[in-house]
Amino acid sequence: MKNVKVVKFGGSSLADANQFKKVADIIKADPARRFVVASAPGKRYVEDVKVTDMLYACYKAAASGQDFESLFADIKKRFEDIIKDLNLDFSLDEDFDIIRSSFKHMAGRDYAASRGEFLNSKILAKYLGYEFIDPAGDIFFDEEGKFDWEHTKEVLGPKLASIENAVIPGFYGSMPNDTIKTFSRGGSDVTGSIVARAAGADVYENWTDVSGCLVCDPRIVNNPETISVITYRELRELAYMGATVLHEDAIFPVRAAGIPINIRNTNEPDNPGTMIVSESAEVSPFTITGIAGKKGLSAINIEKDKMNSTIGFGRNVLRALEKNDISFEHMPSGVDTMSVVIASEALRGKERYVLDEINFRVHPDHMDIENNLALIAVVGRGMKSVRGTACALFEALAKARVNVKMIDQGSSELNIIIGVEEEDFEVAIQAIYDRFVTSKKNK
Repeated sequence: MKNVKVVKFGGSSLADANQFKKVADIIKADPARRFVVASAPGKRYVEDVKVTDMLYACYKAAASGQDFESLFADIKKRFEDIIKDLNLDFSLDEDFDIIRSSFKHMAGRDYAASRGEFLNSKILAKYLGYEFIDPAGDIFFDEEGKFDWEHTKEVLGPKLASIENAVIPGFYGSMPNDTIKTFSRGGSDVTGSIVARAAGADVYENWTDVSGCLVCDPRIVNNPETISVITYRELRELAYMGATVLHEDAIFPVRAAGIPINIRNTNEPDNPGTMIVSESAEVSPFTITGIAGKKGLSAINIEKDKMNSTIGFGRNVLRALEKNDISFEHMPSGVDTMSVVIASEALRGKERYVLDEINFRVHPDHMDIENNLALIAVVGRGMKSVRGTACALFEALAKARVNVKMIDQGSSELNIIIGVEEEDFEVAIQAIYDRFVTSKKNK
């Protein structure tokens, strides 16, 4: 297909009738926006409850034999209010009768959760005058519950090619036995990516309540800059370290097809947002592209003379972790030292077993566990072409009196990862942002 955009709208974008009207204006403003992926209604205000959460609670009551009619009525009212406020001559009564009966007959949590997207998409399709496509017949999982792209491509691709405009519910598909299967939470992003690839779209627009990816967490830095262009690799690095704008799995279907993702804000439709691309000649004006990090980490520090010449040393350390069902985050090392950084929660209660196993396997000269650590990743393609980036980074941290506990830089020079004490986490991120972004803006 030529000149096709797939647009996905999140729950906040479709929370009520006023948001529906904004969404319709956005879609109608560009004829290329032919296929729409919709989420379930999100929160209308801070204290509100997302419809998906309401459905989970309602199904839990039904599955445990409790009276769920009042909970069901609240869900039904959310959708009926949208229909009424849009002045639509449209009823979902038949669908609600089927859903109520399915709840009584234990149709499953995945089925229950998916009904928010299903019902909201039906309303949006009616409002737009578009066709409605139920992904239960077009997006497939295999026997093991893994997404089946080949089967999906065979069915969904030709269907989209034969339709001018359609609304497709996000979040779910079907198993080989025809039961409903959902993606993990936030899976409407994944559906949008799948539809974009199946349609051969030029762009996948992901509309949400933020104007793109931010350089860092706005809860730490006040009003951080928006990233105009970011590569899939950079986004992957930031997402791994805790940045949450787009569902991580949503990157891969469109990345394989070379389709760019445009993160946009439903409430600021004129804002260009962030473009996520395979490769880009455009480098961030701030040298770095983004900053992200995570707390709650521990490091197992190991010292052994001539460690570097001991065959299988690292493998045996990792085997000790594997035996205790623990994965690791990073593993910086020196000639006679090695640190293995892991999530503190995964280590809790297993400290003695892990240390004993490592001691048995590699006989270190010294070993200890350091807790209350945080990792911060400074990511950017521009770092490899700018001299003194690492120097500027550590000068900023020293000036902020932050003690760096660990340094790790990948061979691609795409990122620099530092370890700091948890109490210095926010201070460190603010210092890095000020050095690379605020100072650059003020010049």
